[in-house]
Amino acid sequence: MLAATLRRFRADERGAYLIELALMTPVFLMLMMGTFDLGFQMYAKAVLGGAVENAARSNTLETNASNAAIIDAQVTQKMQQVAKYGTLSFSRQSYADYNSVGRPEDFTDSNGNGVRNPGECYVDANGNFAWDADRGNNGQGGASDVVLYRVTFTFDRLFPLWRMIGQPQQKSVTIATTLRNQPYSNQSVGNTVRCT
Repeated sequence: MLAATLRRFRADERGAYLIELALMTPVFLMLMMGTFDLGFQMYAKAVLGGAVENAARSNTLETNASNAAIIDAQVTQKMQQVAKYGTLSFSRQSYADYNSVGRPEDFTDSNGNGVRNPGECYVDANGNFAWDADRGNNGQGGASDVVLYRVTFTFDRLFPLWRMIGQPQQKSVTIATTLRNQPYSNQSVGNTVRCT
Protein backbone atom coordinates (compact mmCIF):
# COMPACT_ATOMS: atom_id res chain seq x y z
CA MET A 1 0.00 0.00 0.00
CA LEU A 2 2.79 2.41 0.85
CA ALA A 3 4.63 1.54 -2.36
CA ALA A 4 1.49 2.18 -4.44
CA THR A 5 0.95 5.57 -2.77
CA LEU A 6 4.55 6.58 -3.42
CA ARG A 7 4.29 5.49 -7.08
CA ARG A 8 1.10 7.50 -7.52
CA PHE A 9 2.66 10.52 -5.77
CA ARG A 10 5.76 10.35 -8.01
CA ALA A 11 3.65 10.22 -11.17
CA ASP A 12 1.41 13.13 -10.11
CA GLU A 13 2.69 16.44 -11.60
CA ARG A 14 -0.15 18.72 -10.51
CA GLY A 15 1.84 20.56 -7.80
CA ALA A 16 5.20 20.77 -9.59
CA TYR A 17 4.77 24.46 -10.43
CA LEU A 18 4.62 25.30 -6.71
CA ILE A 19 8.14 23.99 -6.22
CA GLU A 20 9.37 25.96 -9.23
CA LEU A 21 7.61 29.06 -7.93
CA ALA A 22 9.14 28.60 -4.47
CA LEU A 23 12.61 28.41 -6.03
CA MET A 24 12.22 31.32 -8.44
CA THR A 25 10.27 33.84 -6.32
CA PRO A 26 13.15 34.93 -4.03
CA VAL A 27 15.50 35.36 -6.99
CA PHE A 28 12.88 37.31 -8.94
CA LEU A 29 12.07 39.55 -5.97
CA MET A 30 15.76 40.31 -5.34
CA LEU A 31 16.20 41.15 -9.01
CA MET A 32 13.16 43.44 -8.98
CA MET A 33 14.24 45.20 -5.77
CA GLY A 34 17.73 45.76 -7.17
CA THR A 35 16.33 47.10 -10.44
CA PHE A 36 13.96 49.53 -8.70
CA ASP A 37 16.69 50.66 -6.32
CA LEU A 38 19.20 51.35 -9.09
CA GLY A 39 16.49 53.08 -11.12
CA PHE A 40 15.70 55.34 -8.17
CA GLN A 41 19.38 56.18 -7.73
CA MET A 42 19.64 57.15 -11.40
CA TYR A 43 16.49 59.25 -11.12
CA ALA A 44 17.76 61.01 -7.97
CA LYS A 45 21.08 61.76 -9.68
CA ALA A 46 19.32 63.16 -12.77
CA VAL A 47 17.03 65.41 -10.71
CA LEU A 48 19.97 66.57 -8.57
CA GLY A 49 21.98 67.33 -11.70
CA GLY A 50 19.20 69.51 -13.10
CA ALA A 51 18.65 71.30 -9.79
CA VAL A 52 22.38 71.96 -9.37
CA GLU A 53 22.73 73.32 -12.92
CA ASN A 54 19.80 75.71 -12.38
CA ALA A 55 21.18 76.82 -9.02
CA ALA A 56 24.68 77.31 -10.42
CA ARG A 57 23.38 79.51 -13.23
CA SER A 58 21.44 81.59 -10.71
CA ASN A 59 24.51 81.83 -8.48
CA THR A 60 26.69 83.43 -11.15
CA LEU A 61 24.48 86.51 -11.42
CA GLU A 62 25.62 89.60 -9.53
CA THR A 63 22.19 89.94 -7.91
CA ASN A 64 22.37 86.42 -6.46
CA ALA A 65 26.01 86.31 -5.40
CA SER A 66 25.06 86.93 -1.76
CA ASN A 67 21.93 84.73 -1.78
CA ALA A 68 23.65 81.34 -1.55
CA ALA A 69 21.34 80.14 1.25
CA ILE A 70 18.23 80.93 -0.79
CA ILE A 71 19.60 79.13 -3.84
CA ASP A 72 20.61 76.12 -1.72
CA ALA A 73 17.07 76.06 -0.30
CA GLN A 74 15.70 75.81 -3.85
CA VAL A 75 17.85 72.73 -4.50
CA THR A 76 16.74 71.28 -1.16
CA GLN A 77 13.09 71.84 -2.00
CA LYS A 78 13.51 70.12 -5.37
CA MET A 79 15.24 67.11 -3.82
CA GLN A 80 12.69 66.80 -0.99
CA GLN A 81 10.18 65.93 -3.72
CA VAL A 82 12.36 62.97 -4.69
CA ALA A 83 13.36 61.65 -1.25
CA LYS A 84 11.66 63.34 1.66
CA TYR A 85 14.20 62.25 4.28
CA GLY A 86 17.36 62.83 2.27
CA THR A 87 20.01 65.29 3.43
CA LEU A 88 22.01 67.71 1.31
CA SER A 89 25.41 69.28 1.81
CA PHE A 90 26.64 72.21 -0.26
CA SER A 91 30.09 73.58 -0.96
CA ARG A 92 31.36 76.40 -3.13
CA GLN A 93 34.96 77.13 -4.01
CA SER A 94 36.06 80.00 -6.20
CA TYR A 95 39.09 80.15 -8.47
CA ALA A 96 40.67 82.81 -10.69
CA ASP A 97 40.14 80.73 -13.86
CA TYR A 98 39.09 77.28 -15.09
CA ASN A 99 42.69 76.01 -15.17
CA SER A 100 43.03 76.62 -11.43
CA VAL A 101 40.12 74.38 -10.37
CA GLY A 102 41.35 71.63 -8.05
CA ARG A 103 45.03 72.44 -8.55
CA PRO A 104 47.55 73.09 -5.77
CA GLU A 105 49.20 76.44 -5.30
CA ASP A 106 52.44 76.78 -7.27
CA PHE A 107 55.69 76.44 -5.31
CA THR A 108 59.43 76.42 -5.91
CA ASP A 109 60.64 72.86 -5.41
CA SER A 110 64.16 73.65 -4.14
CA ASN A 111 65.20 70.07 -3.44
CA GLY A 112 63.38 68.49 -6.43
CA ASN A 113 61.36 65.95 -4.43
CA GLY A 114 58.00 66.99 -5.92
CA VAL A 115 56.58 67.89 -2.49
CA ARG A 116 56.34 71.34 -0.94
CA ASN A 117 58.53 71.42 2.15
CA PRO A 118 58.60 74.10 4.86
CA GLY A 119 60.71 77.06 3.76
CA GLU A 120 60.05 76.63 0.04
CA CYS A 121 58.45 79.67 -1.60
CA TYR A 122 54.91 79.40 -2.93
CA VAL A 123 52.33 81.60 -4.64
CA ASP A 124 49.54 82.32 -2.15
CA ALA A 125 46.76 82.35 -4.76
CA ASN A 126 43.92 82.40 -2.23
CA GLY A 127 45.51 84.82 0.24
CA ASN A 128 45.22 82.67 3.37
CA PHE A 129 48.94 82.86 4.30
CA ALA A 130 49.39 79.08 3.93
CA TRP A 131 50.25 76.72 1.07
CA ASP A 132 47.20 74.69 -0.01
CA ALA A 133 46.81 71.51 -2.05
CA ASP A 134 43.71 73.19 -3.54
CA ARG A 135 44.13 76.87 -4.41
CA GLY A 136 40.40 77.67 -4.24
CA ASN A 137 38.74 80.05 -1.80
CA ASN A 138 35.68 78.91 0.10
CA GLY A 139 32.53 80.67 -1.01
CA GLN A 140 31.06 82.24 -4.12
CA GLY A 141 34.03 84.44 -4.96
CA GLY A 142 33.78 87.72 -6.80
CA ALA A 143 33.35 89.07 -10.30
CA SER A 144 34.63 86.81 -13.12
CA ASP A 145 35.71 84.09 -10.67
CA VAL A 146 35.11 80.46 -11.62
CA VAL A 147 32.97 78.72 -9.01
CA LEU A 148 33.02 74.99 -8.32
CA TYR A 149 29.57 74.25 -6.89
CA ARG A 150 29.29 70.79 -5.34
CA VAL A 151 26.16 69.23 -3.83
CA THR A 152 26.00 65.84 -2.10
CA PHE A 153 22.62 64.17 -1.60
CA THR A 154 22.50 61.36 0.98
CA PHE A 155 19.39 59.19 1.23
CA ASP A 156 18.24 55.80 2.47
CA ARG A 157 17.93 53.16 -0.20
CA LEU A 158 14.40 52.02 -1.03
CA PHE A 159 14.84 48.36 -0.10
CA PRO A 160 16.93 46.56 2.56
CA LEU A 161 18.60 44.54 -0.20
CA TRP A 162 21.97 46.21 0.29
CA ARG A 163 22.06 45.45 4.01
CA MET A 164 21.59 41.76 3.20
CA ILE A 165 24.76 41.74 1.11
CA GLY A 166 26.81 43.75 3.62
CA GLN A 167 26.58 47.16 1.95
CA PRO A 168 25.55 50.44 3.63
CA GLN A 169 21.85 51.27 3.60
CA GLN A 170 22.55 54.93 2.81
CA LYS A 171 23.63 56.12 -0.62
CA SER A 172 25.33 59.41 -1.47
CA VAL A 173 25.18 61.05 -4.87
CA THR A 174 27.45 64.01 -5.63
CA ILE A 175 27.04 66.45 -8.49
CA ALA A 176 29.56 69.20 -9.21
CA THR A 177 29.60 71.92 -11.82
CA THR A 178 31.81 74.88 -12.61
CA LEU A 179 30.60 78.22 -13.93
CA ARG A 180 32.09 81.70 -14.21
CA ASN A 181 30.55 84.59 -12.28
CA GLN A 182 29.37 87.55 -14.31
CA PRO A 183 32.01 90.28 -14.78
CA TYR A 184 30.13 92.87 -12.73
CA SER A 185 33.38 94.48 -11.49
CA ASN A 186 37.14 93.89 -11.59
CA GLN A 187 38.40 90.47 -10.56
CA SER A 188 40.64 90.46 -7.52
CA VAL A 189 43.49 87.98 -7.91
CA GLY A 190 45.96 87.36 -5.10
CA ASN A 191 49.34 86.11 -6.28
CA THR A 192 51.62 86.98 -3.40
CA VAL A 193 54.83 84.95 -3.15
CA ARG A 194 55.53 83.71 0.38
CA CYS A 195 58.51 81.78 1.71
CA THR A 196 57.63 79.96 4.93
